[in-house]
Amino acid sequence: MKESTRNILIELGERYPALQPLQADIAAAFEMAQACFERGGRLYLCGNGGSASDCEHIVGELMKSFKKKRPLSSALVDGLEQQGEEGRELLEYLDGGLPAVSLCGHPALSTAFINDKNPLLTFAQQLSVWGEKGDVLLTLSTSGNSKNCVLAAAVARAKGMQVLFLGGGNGGKLKGMSDVSIIVPEKETYKVQELHLPVYHCLCAMLEEENF
Repeated sequence: MKESTRNILIELGERYPALQPLQADIAAAFEMAQACFERGGRLYLCGNGGSASDCEHIVGELMKSFKKKRPLSSALVDGLEQQGEEGRELLEYLDGGLPAVSLCGHPALSTAFINDKNPLLTFAQQLSVWGEKGDVLLTLSTSGNSKNCVLAAAVARAKGMQVLFLGGGNGGKLKGMSDVSIIVPEKETYKVQELHLPVYHCLCAMLEEENF
């Protein structure tokens, strides 16, 4: 981890003293995600309600510039330079990104599976198709017991993926199913979610700093 990356984590603890005891867990989560991206893997995310919105939020921060300009890979630049006017326009506006996929979208697939099969298995179904060994699943659950997230974690483990969990309270069932857990010190749903945001903003900023 670069010193500038570590400084982002230190700043989080200064701004949110309640999160200082979690710095080692956040650092471990960063290392897991960074290793995943370095080996060409993808980060998949799932959650319910506000946590589903958080999944989309995280994907938005990872897939485009967050705090700083992100250059494109040299291979993509070379390819776009050969595309004439359209290539020049793309070179002006495209950002570098990190591959992250929210399992909370894809409404046609999700609603079809909900209607035909079992609503609690929609995340698991998607991950059973997309997930590969070396990928990481990030589950967000304020209780740690969200059944559809638990089932997705089971699929991830079966496929040789790593599981990262962002939760609250005592961590629930997902804590025991995860390789790294970040359990914020709150129990009420909205209070847990209020602390999730600075944690995942910190992780996104750290990953951006390390890669761009």
